[in-house]
Amino acid sequence: MQRGKVYKLKKALYGLKQAPRAWYIRIHSHFEKMGFTKCPYEYTLYVKTDKGGNIIIICLYVDDLTFTGNNEEMFEFFKKSMTKEFEMTDLGLMRYFLGVEVTQTPAGNLICQKKYAQELLEIFKLDERTFGTPSKLGLKLHRDIEGREVDNRYFKQIVGSLIYLTSTRPDIMYAVSMISRYMEHPTEKHHNAARRILRYVRGTFDLGVFYKKEDDLKMVGYTDSDYAGDIDDRKSTSGSIFMMSSGAICWSSKKQPAVTLSTTEAEFVAAATCSCQAIWLRKMLEILNQKQPGVSTPMFDLCKEGIIELNFCRSDEQIADLFTKPLKQPLFEKLRRKMGMCRIQDVYQEDERKPSTDFCIIQFSGC
Repeated sequence: MQRGKVYKLKKALYGLKQAPRAWYIRIHSHFEKMGFTKCPYEYTLYVKTDKGGNIIIICLYVDDLTFTGNNEEMFEFFKKSMTKEFEMTDLGLMRYFLGVEVTQTPAGNLICQKKYAQELLEIFKLDERTFGTPSKLGLKLHRDIEGREVDNRYFKQIVGSLIYLTSTRPDIMYAVSMISRYMEHPTEKHHNAARRILRYVRGTFDLGVFYKKEDDLKMVGYTDSDYAGDIDDRKSTSGSIFMMSSGAICWSSKKQPAVTLSTTEAEFVAAATCSCQAIWLRKMLEILNQKQPGVSTPMFDLCKEGIIELNFCRSDEQIADLFTKPLKQPLFEKLRRKMGMCRIQDVYQEDERKPSTDFCIIQFSGC
């Protein structure tokens, strides 16, 4: 190469900051040529439907993608088109993706992070004790200024690892959300709370969320809040969860951004946040040919247009309670079951039938 000269790249190289955008533009243009429509509410989701009502749905993650649908011919056409245009490998039915294990059975699909949970327990080296709930009943964490500090790097490792586990474990969402507030100056009290979550995971490492194959896919949302639960700043905690096809599809436990002056105001803030999420989910489902006539969210009616339907929910049926406070073990386990959480042996059918191609999930990977 001559001094004072530079090379001009004709295409992006892997590792350059421009490469991700170049790849996205490239594959997006190919999907458009194939007749796919990009979801305006989630830019990595593509959908294609034909006049007969058949559909194929693609979820893109860098150069890995998963797809599902209800027509085998559309599957085969898509596979041939992708392998012809790109160096792609057909990995078959999805079983493992980004740390999430997927079990597809004739009755439905179960997602869990069993392997990941076991790896966590090996890394953090706990004893054999287990607990039936992730949080001690009545536990109120605070800054604990006079407490004995622990290594915040080690504590952050625990919290970060548990946060990723909440991808398929809504039952630990509240407990993990609570300890994540004290990562800067953790004390033994916070460390013990984190280790209790790990001990709960030890006894339930194979739990996951099961989605039954059902014709009626109605979405139902639950929302709740405590009142001034944070001892340090007296802010409340909002909790919400959306259910569809017997399983939880979206959940959250988060401290509210402002101090509320009454329980009514705290509930209103939680319900408003939940309603925003409900509207987004409705739009997503409409793109996927699953239009919802109305979304039920207890405690809040968005408007008089019928977008959100207000329903009363008893305390013992309020799943969102799991995301705002520690509960007694019997109630905790009851609400956990209502979220669709179970073990694989509870749903696995001991036959060798393959799942039908009707909405099975298939995985493709770039070479």
